[in-house]
Amino acid sequence: MLHALEQRLGPRISVLRIYCYGLCMGTADALPGVSGGTVALLLGFYGRLIAAVTALTPGRAVDVLRGYDSERRGRAKEALLEMDLQFLLPLGVGMVTAVALIAEAVTALAESHPLPLFGFFIGLIAASAVALFRSLTFASSRHVLAAAAGTGLALLVSANILQLPGSGLVVIFLSGALAISAMILPGVSGSLILILLGQYVVLTGELSAFRQSLQNLVFGDGTLAAVGEPGATVVVFVVGGFVGLVTIARVVRFALDRHRGLTLVFLVGLIAGSVPAPLHNIAEVHPMTTETILLTTAWAALGAVALFALDWLAGGFDPE
Repeated sequence: MLHALEQRLGPRISVLRIYCYGLCMGTADALPGVSGGTVALLLGFYGRLIAAVTALTPGRAVDVLRGYDSERRGRAKEALLEMDLQFLLPLGVGMVTAVALIAEAVTALAESHPLPLFGFFIGLIAASAVALFRSLTFASSRHVLAAAAGTGLALLVSANILQLPGSGLVVIFLSGALAISAMILPGVSGSLILILLGQYVVLTGELSAFRQSLQNLVFGDGTLAAVGEPGATVVVFVVGGFVGLVTIARVVRFALDRHRGLTLVFLVGLIAGSVPAPLHNIAEVHPMTTETILLTTAWAALGAVALFALDWLAGGFDPE
């Protein structure tokens, strides 16, 4: 009887486990300086994640959509198995759940305590760069130049010297493509990319508003119009993320396969150059006085300690 129960619950337990993986990965990606890709490595499903993501191709999607034809149904089932949707779907739901919960907390803290929040983020990002640089090998001057190029690019973006083209939903779409692509890379956080692009607070706020408006609609206190505005932002971001997964993420994976060392030092250079980015969020609320700088430094130190503690518990972060 127990064996029969175990067999019956086996698939459900597997789905629950993958959902919990998604919770862990989503939590990491919602915090700058902590990478969902690194969590995937630590929990042992990074290889399956990359295989599933790279299997998401337009051709397979078309095969699935043609499954209504009885003659093509076999190929549709094969495409579904190749894309490993039984893994990606619960993982994605877990990630969305975690990101939504973190977004609520970040939105509240960004309004009430911006200095501690973004000071803490500075420490997370800086410590992440240090932890990852320690695991890299600079075998030639090309590696030094690649790291400098990544750092310089991030500094130019964080200083608003370089900006994404377009405005409004175009920027949201491009932010989604870049951030979701980063999520699958060990060492690089999707939220770090959003902070660098100045979209982190905007998107967490829109996601929080979307969840709240849906809740109000379900309980009869909201309207479809209230859901529509934040909902459009969330949908555009998700669409951008999907496009990023099947385009930009593949380019990065190709670069890692062909020039792993150079690509890794460039990516970690991006993290290092992103350290000053949260200062913009602090400067919007607090004048940069000596007291503000000291408090920011204190919270950054706390963030760095938290990241280094996580690094120690995990046995060291490995960007590969």
